[in-house]
Amino acid sequence: MAETTLSGPTHQILENDYASEWMGIEVLAISDGHATIRMTLRQEMLNGFGMAHGGMIFAFGDTAFALACNPAVQAPGEENSITVASGVDINFLKPAFRGQVLTAVADRRSSAGRSGLYDIQIFATDAQPDAAPSPEGQPTPAQPGSAQPSSIPPRSAQPGELIAEFRGRSRTIPKK
Repeated sequence: MAETTLSGPTHQILENDYASEWMGIEVLAISDGHATIRMTLRQEMLNGFGMAHGGMIFAFGDTAFALACNPAVQAPGEENSITVASGVDINFLKPAFRGQVLTAVADRRSSAGRSGLYDIQIFATDAQPDAAPSPEGQPTPAQPGSAQPSSIPPRSAQPGELIAEFRGRSRTIPKK
């Protein structure tokens, strides 16, 4: 198993998230209702056809969803609640392969009371995993609380080829 670590802006829900650590997820940006993350597909993430296992793509999108749903810094009075998935749908549009870099961009579309709706787009690129994000076409790191656009980036600014669309429905519940 590859040794992996989380890097980039931090979020308290990642402190004990061993699945995201194993996947080698890097947080690129976090703000209210938004998260952008990245990982490189490794051999142990592939299915018998030599392409990314659907469960890996789903788990990757789910991590971006969780980061967008839960504020990096909780407001007073929110420390006893968490936001979880109440339902999700995913559409796999194209395959991804070993060595490709995946980027998930999660944005809140709506929230009312304790419920929310989020869209997560997952992109794949053949860019080198160690390459720094370019000013155009790649997400840029942001600190928690900084402003991020909540619209789908124009096609020219997308971080690779769109491979999956993930829609999540959230619910805020008491923390146990």
